[in-house]
Amino acid sequence: MNYSATIAAQLNLGQRQVERTIELLEAGATIPFIARYRKEVTGSLDEVQIAAIRDLLARLKELDKRREAIVASIVEQDKMTPELQAQIEAATTMAELEDLYLPYRPKRRTRATIAIEKGYEPVADALMRGQWQHWDDEALAGARDIIAERFSENAAARNRVRNVFRRQAQLSSALARGVDPNDEKVAKFESWIDWKEPFAKAPSHRILALFRGEEAGVLRVHVRPDNDDASIAALSPKNLPSNADAAQQISLAVADSYKRLVSPSIETEFRNLLKERADREAIRVFAENLRQLLLAAPLGQKRILAIDPGFRTGCKVVCLDAQGSLLHNETIYPFTSVREERAAISKLEALVEAFQIEAIAIGNGTAGRETEEVVQRCRFNRKVIAISVSEAGASVYSASDVARREFPDYDVTVRGAVSIGRRLMDPLSELVKIDPKSIGVGQYQHDVDQKMLGESLADVVESCVNSVGVELNTASRELLSYVSGIGPALADKIVDHRNRHGAFADRQSLHDVKGLGDKAFEQCAGFLRVRESAVPLDHSAVHPERYALVEQMAASVGTDIATLMKDKNLRAKIDLDSFVSDDCGLPTLHDIMKELEKPGLDPRARFEVFEFDKNVTRIEDVREGMVLPGIVTNITAFGAFVDIGVHQDGLVHISQMANRRVNDPNEVVHLHQHLKVKVLEVDLRRRRISLTLKGVE
Repeated sequence: MNYSATIAAQLNLGQRQVERTIELLEAGATIPFIARYRKEVTGSLDEVQIAAIRDLLARLKELDKRREAIVASIVEQDKMTPELQAQIEAATTMAELEDLYLPYRPKRRTRATIAIEKGYEPVADALMRGQWQHWDDEALAGARDIIAERFSENAAARNRVRNVFRRQAQLSSALARGVDPNDEKVAKFESWIDWKEPFAKAPSHRILALFRGEEAGVLRVHVRPDNDDASIAALSPKNLPSNADAAQQISLAVADSYKRLVSPSIETEFRNLLKERADREAIRVFAENLRQLLLAAPLGQKRILAIDPGFRTGCKVVCLDAQGSLLHNETIYPFTSVREERAAISKLEALVEAFQIEAIAIGNGTAGRETEEVVQRCRFNRKVIAISVSEAGASVYSASDVARREFPDYDVTVRGAVSIGRRLMDPLSELVKIDPKSIGVGQYQHDVDQKMLGESLADVVESCVNSVGVELNTASRELLSYVSGIGPALADKIVDHRNRHGAFADRQSLHDVKGLGDKAFEQCAGFLRVRESAVPLDHSAVHPERYALVEQMAASVGTDIATLMKDKNLRAKIDLDSFVSDDCGLPTLHDIMKELEKPGLDPRARFEVFEFDKNVTRIEDVREGMVLPGIVTNITAFGAFVDIGVHQDGLVHISQMANRRVNDPNEVVHLHQHLKVKVLEVDLRRRRISLTLKGVE
């Protein structure tokens, strides 16, 4: 089936753009490859638009798969009619399809089927025709059950009720039956007891909080109109019989149909819609946070001393070379006695000198600020910067198969410290080794659809890895696995080939890897860098398929590629219009020129050193009105969390972000941003800190 017209209309794109993008996707091209190297094919669609096409295509295929199953079931029952077939073919949502299928769906025995077995269907038919006899109560009750089920299975009537829900449904919550208000687990959800707001306006974080309270058995959550009048009217036939008795029985049946059959069904549907909407927003926030975290500024290849702090168990110290290889490890105990503190300072000073350390990475968890103070008391003979580094997910990495493979002879504490040090060098290369869901920059990430979350975060990691580019001869298996067209299996083969045969001389050497065919090479080559290659373009993001074109461009100004890359005056002489062809337009040519100017340019920001206020190390030191330096650690739909160096992040609520209405905190701040915040309130009992960006210089 051709889906391009539907997708183009829904996404407001050109149909030809969509058709050609679908062709590329179904031929196995990845989103980063299409966005970067097939701009002429797609009309320069970006990664977000291409992903939207892919996702909508998948939903339409799923809808058609269900459509086919429904048609097959009804045909098998020998109940298909041309009118019903046309309605099924015209259905554009899963809800419409299921409504049409409802009367034909195999069902367990219901009150209606029991009434039919007892012979009360003629009574129901007579009432619907407006006929009346003095039937006994059992016959009338059975007839009402039959009529109630008929109305509940009427697609048009159900859709009218659905429209009432869309206009009038309220999201409400109350204390669940039988729950003691004084139970300690109630305190966490006390803000949501007797809560109500319009279904259409409920924000993602509140929806997920209410559903979490329900899952915990504390809250009872509903999504339905405040009263049933409009819904029952929507379910009722337009014209009731003129016979008052028959009309009364039908009205009773409709009211029963709504309360017993339709309302619970539509409410479940709307709960699912609400949950999906909340999940998508929470996942969007998580994905944006993850993108910012992965693209955080790298310190670069420096010799690092990394410390995983601890009070009683000591601080694990590791020394790494500029490539991140472990050179030395030991444990110091600066917090057990004055003598041990002096010994720890002496040891750190000696290690910095012995391994020519350029930077110290200190984990920001327990004892992090105290360890910073110890480091500040050291007297080094060389210039050394000390940086607080997020530990989020480090423990997950240290216990993982990846860490065991990298450091089979070391325990989890050493692996964790190494991870902290490597994160300072290159956050992207280290964080790809951890399940993105474990990095801890999300909102209710354990409550959302895990499949949807996993797919979205995988897209983000793939996008980040390919936007930065990967050095073929030093990249880990995990980093390579996210490169366009490679995946885990080919990543293993590339690393194994590198281990057996040495460094790759150039991009073309990838063809020597067993199992890496022409399609995989096409997809991955442009995102891999070979810095030691004798081929100048191997250092850049120019795809090998364009090397011959660049040679022609260089020849047109009487030079070679290497000289062209160094001389901007020569590049300025190139007439790009003369190189436009059917498969290579100006978008690609402009990309090539950018790469010739700055080959393999890292899109990430430059690293900046940050320091907390030295006088504020505990929450007890924080006072209302203080203006403090901080780092944004997490962004949610309702605000941003900021680390001010007291082991308890403060919250800048969305209302405290600017002197105007802010709909998305990402409009104002970004992850790992260094900023100044003002303290609004400190709640020592609940260990909560409220911050503001307003009025801060």
